[in-house]
Amino acid sequence: MVSIVLAASAGAHSALQQAPEGDASAPPATGVAPAATLFTNVRIFDGTHGRLSAPSNVLVQGNTIARISAGAIDAPGARRIDGRGRTLMPGLIDMHWHSMFAGIPIQTLMTADTGYINIVAGAESRKTLLRGFTTVRDVGGAVWGLKAAIDAGHADGPRIWPSGAMITVTSGHGDFREASDLPRTVGQPGSRHDVLGDSAIADTPDELRVRVREQLMRGASQIKLTAGGGVSSPHSPLDVVTFTEPEVRAAVEAATDWGTYVTVHAYTPEAIQRAIRAGVKCIEHGSLMDDATARRIRDTGTWLSTQPFPPELANAFPTGSEQWQKAQEVFAGTDQTYRFAIKYKLKTAFGTDVLFSSALASQQNRILASLTRWYTPAEALVMATGTNAQLLALSGKRSPYAGRVGVVEEGALADLLLVEGDPLADINVIADPDANFDVIMKDGKIYKDAR
Repeated sequence: MVSIVLAASAGAHSALQQAPEGDASAPPATGVAPAATLFTNVRIFDGTHGRLSAPSNVLVQGNTIARISAGAIDAPGARRIDGRGRTLMPGLIDMHWHSMFAGIPIQTLMTADTGYINIVAGAESRKTLLRGFTTVRDVGGAVWGLKAAIDAGHADGPRIWPSGAMITVTSGHGDFREASDLPRTVGQPGSRHDVLGDSAIADTPDELRVRVREQLMRGASQIKLTAGGGVSSPHSPLDVVTFTEPEVRAAVEAATDWGTYVTVHAYTPEAIQRAIRAGVKCIEHGSLMDDATARRIRDTGTWLSTQPFPPELANAFPTGSEQWQKAQEVFAGTDQTYRFAIKYKLKTAFGTDVLFSSALASQQNRILASLTRWYTPAEALVMATGTNAQLLALSGKRSPYAGRVGVVEEGALADLLLVEGDPLADINVIADPDANFDVIMKDGKIYKDAR
């Protein structure tokens, strides 16, 4: 996987522009915010409670929600959006996303020009936003340039909480080298992917500290390690445990010194439990965990960021290949993982982990809707908004954006969806954003207005 590395943005919001004179109800140009927007006659899903409010009015000023009231709100000059009883809800959050890798086949990622990869990733990010995902936590890839362009208003896309390079060991998940690339001198980059910032190889506690600090220097909001074997990497059996406990602890200490946390890719009990012993705050996947490991996650208050993997995800690999076979094993554990999460009331976040397929990325909302195999629509949507936002908050001062996301509350950032129907009663409303998301607002700016 290759992509260009650019300097990280400070995450500053572009300056707000005043609405043009004339009809205050007319939609502005895409991505332009008026001084104020007033949503009237909406029923609010606030991202925290699994119910809709009585008919209400919501005033957005600048990029924040200024007032919510059951009574009329006086807002002279504001653009007015008549909700007509539709649902107003927070923008969706995907907690396991790879902005640089979601829409490009793996063979192309391994060889394509970095400019091409960034342009395709930018186009895919706009599609992500127009599916109603106003925030993603990016857990691997050199996303710095794309994030900077989005934050500066040069490209459309979701807010990005970036991890930067996936940090791995020699032969681990994220090491895409060939045998001819060996040996590596400890302390030196492992491959072109390492140099460009998609992955980072580290084989000692001291190297871990360096690689973690590199990502933090670039603007990482959290750190991602691959603590066990993976599906897509060519030299990484699923049963393998990669980092030693002192190595993981070194990464945790470096991240903690910066006021943030480490999340790890881990499927198996041993990989998960070793990471927890070292102080990791979040487990990605956990698809092959056992009962004892689930209880350990509960007892330590560790987050579980897991995904309802669709079987089509395996189509990114040739049928019958080693990667395809590993995918079958991982996907088979999905049901049990969610049953453990429910049984032990684990702090569970939602993500998709779509890779290497724009067609599959377009199913992001349907993947969310598939959570109703285990949860009610209300539980699923709370997870994808307010609960996910709680995990984002672990980044503390390393958060790239000032303000709360994932909720419709006074003072929160104005990331809002105006939705046809009641998604708490019928999750299929969420599954078809083209038809049912009438207004998509991020940071107080409207990116879709299909009223």
